[in-house]
Amino acid sequence: MTTETAVRPLIASATPAETKAILGAMFAVANTGGTLSEADWIALDSVDRYIFGHETPHGRAGMQPVDAPALATALDSPALREEAVRFLTVMAFIDGRLDKAKIAKVLGYAGALGIHEQYLDEIKSAAEDRISEVLAHMTRFNMESITGKPWEGGDVDAWLLPYDHGHADPGLAQRFEALSRLGEETFGHAFWQHFKENSYAFPGDPTGLNARFSVPHDSAHVLTNYNTDARGEILVSTFTASMHPKYPMAGHILPVIFSWHLHVQINDVAKSASGALDPSEFWHAWAGGANARVDTFSPEWDFWAHVAQPLTDLREQWNIPAAGLDRRSA
Repeated sequence: MTTETAVRPLIASATPAETKAILGAMFAVANTGGTLSEADWIALDSVDRYIFGHETPHGRAGMQPVDAPALATALDSPALREEAVRFLTVMAFIDGRLDKAKIAKVLGYAGALGIHEQYLDEIKSAAEDRISEVLAHMTRFNMESITGKPWEGGDVDAWLLPYDHGHADPGLAQRFEALSRLGEETFGHAFWQHFKENSYAFPGDPTGLNARFSVPHDSAHVLTNYNTDARGEILVSTFTASMHPKYPMAGHILPVIFSWHLHVQINDVAKSASGALDPSEFWHAWAGGANARVDTFSPEWDFWAHVAQPLTDLREQWNIPAAGLDRRSA
């Protein structure tokens, strides 16, 4: 059961030896080529708390590096091995740099653990300076995750902005505008207010984003209370990756880290920034998405069926803290 500001840890079942091994490997990645930054230490503490459920993290004094063979020995579970490599990958980017030595170390751990995933190909290509290829792969996996079907290529910007050039849908835009008449406590009114506060155009407006992306994505913003600055975009996409685990790393987490933390612009619609990854809240968002009993990107999820319900009731029903996830605003 969630509290107002916390969620159940993602891997509370990990043994002390497994936890120590994963944290030690993350420490080793962060320590590649120099000492750990403050952000690195915060990230390790946060993983210990939100992923493994230790209210009192192991702390800095007892942290020791764990190499790839030792990690492989410590982790028998294929699922835990997969999670460990995901955590190691994020750890390589905590400082907001594309560090080739750290990426090489992550790939070494992945090889030792027998993990072969698309996102590992992405970071390998990035380390080889094949950025355009990386961005094309990220776009493909992101679109396949969003649409639920193979992405054959094409103009992503045109897909994201389908209502311009004479294709406006005023009726759809007005349906969203009418949400303002719902009670202020409702999910629908909060969704409407989210658009107004951010000066967004509703789907159907010539400048509005495609409803197939905007509705589930902005619903996640409303449910989590993560805002739309660079930090919030990373966090809501991290929540999404756990809530809707279809290419979570290749299609959600790495694209926003590249966009909002490494300042690499993926397409003309997406923006970019640097240094926006919150090393503490990131892992809270990851656990929060895994705990959520809703998937706003699922083809079966019906936004309109929930607009008249109180937002706090939906959060309770869907196992999201009553005030949302963001501890900065709690």
